[in-house]
Amino acid sequence: MFDYLDVPVIIPSLEPDDRLPTLLGEMRQAGIRRILLVDDGSSQSYRHYFDEAEEQGCTVLRHAVNLGKGRALKTAFNHCLNVWPDAPGAITADSDGQHSVPDILRFMQEMCAHPDSLLLGCRDFDDAGVPFKSRYGNKITCFMFRSLCGVSVSDTQTGLRGVPTTFMRRLMNVAGERFEFESNMLIETKDRLPIRELPIQTIYDSKENHTSHFHPLRDSARIYAIFGKFLFSSLSSSVLDLALFTLLIWLLKPLFADPKMAIFACTALARVCSATYNYYLNHRVVFHSQAGHRQAVVRYFILAVIQMLASAGLVSLITVTLLGNPVGAELPVKIVVDMVLFFISFQIQREFVYKKKA
Repeated sequence: MFDYLDVPVIIPSLEPDDRLPTLLGEMRQAGIRRILLVDDGSSQSYRHYFDEAEEQGCTVLRHAVNLGKGRALKTAFNHCLNVWPDAPGAITADSDGQHSVPDILRFMQEMCAHPDSLLLGCRDFDDAGVPFKSRYGNKITCFMFRSLCGVSVSDTQTGLRGVPTTFMRRLMNVAGERFEFESNMLIETKDRLPIRELPIQTIYDSKENHTSHFHPLRDSARIYAIFGKFLFSSLSSSVLDLALFTLLIWLLKPLFADPKMAIFACTALARVCSATYNYYLNHRVVFHSQAGHRQAVVRYFILAVIQMLASAGLVSLITVTLLGNPVGAELPVKIVVDMVLFFISFQIQREFVYKKKA
C-alpha cells in the first residue's frame, strides 16, 4: 500500500515572500517527503528562497522566464510522471499560505484512497474574511461552468487540488499556460473522471499584505475566453438562420395563401442551411466530439427537427394567433423565441448530441 506521505506536493511560485519558507518548514515537520517547488521565472532577488528550499531537501524546478502557472504545473507533472510514476497522483498547493498543512495532509490521504478522482479544496466564500472580488467572482464563474460546461463545482479557482497520475498524462496536452489552465483542467474532467470536493480552511491575508499574481481583469479575460467558442458557434448560426429566414420571408411569403405555411416553409429552409453549418462547427471546434459522425448526425438531426418545429410553431402561434398577423412581426418574435430555444438546445447538445466518450 502506498504511503500517503510519499504523495508529491507541487508548489508553483513566482517571486514569493516569507510565507513560502514558513509553509515548507511546516510541511517538513509534518513528515511530507516529496515537495516539488517550481520557480516560475522569479527575479534574482528571490533566488535565496528557492536555494534555501533546495538545501532543505525540496526538489526545485526552474523556469528561466515567467511562463505562467499552467506551464509551471505541467513542468511539475512531467517531473512527477518521470521520477515518481508509482505515486497515485500529486497535490498542488499555493505558495502564499492560503492552504494549511493539515488540509494538504488530508488531501494526500484522500489521493491514496481515491486515485481515480480529481480532488478540489473548497473554500467557504460566505466567510466574512473573503474579499468581495473573490466571493462574487467565484459565484459567477461557478454559474458559467455549470451552465455552459455541465461541470458543477463550488470553487473553480482553488489551488489545492489532488490530480491523479493518469489524469496528469492527459493534462500535459491540455491548452492553457497561465491561470486559465486550472479552468481547462475542470472542463477536461467532463465524462472522464469524477470530482471530489473537500472543504478546506479559508485563509486570506489583509488587503495590505496579500500579494497575489492573479490579476482580475487580465486573467479573468483569459478564463472566460474558453467559453467564447461556445457562444460564437451558436450566435453565428443564429445570425445565419435569421438572415436566411428574413430573406426567404421577403421572397416566398407572397406565394403562400396561408401565412402559417409560409412561416413553416421559410423556417425549415433557413434551418437546414444554418444547422449544417452549426453541426460541423460544434463537432470539430466547440465540443471536440469523439462521437462518430453517424451517431452524432442522427442525434443532431432529431434535435434540429424538434427545435425547428418548436420555433415555427411558437412563432406562428404568437404572430398569427396572439398578435393577429401584423406586418413585419415575424422577425422580432422569432428572435425572442430562438433565444429561449438556444439555451435549451445548448444543454441538449452538450449532454446528448456531442457527449464525449469516457
